[in-house]
Amino acid sequence: MAETVDELTISYLDGDIETVKELDKKVLTKGAWATVIYRYQDWNRSKEEYGPDKYTIRRYQKRNGEYQQKSKFNISSKDQAQNIIAALQDWLEQ
Repeated sequence: MAETVDELTISYLDGDIETVKELDKKVLTKGAWATVIYRYQDWNRSKEEYGPDKYTIRRYQKRNGEYQQKSKFNISSKDQAQNIIAALQDWLEQ
């Protein structure tokens, strides 16, 4: 596991294939508890190509010098991401 927030990743190799391809990440909070949002793609074995962009928010807790994932929320589509953005913007403008 990672010792620093910058080392955290959701990239995953299964043999020679990167089945989860991390495209970008933004660190939202650092410290004993870290929150990171990732943009990624899953490998589609049947089509032998990467699928559409997906997003996930992960919470990590640092214990014994290493970050351990404690929770996650997957945003499965651009539409769902837009709805989350719209809700947050509405609340922030109030």
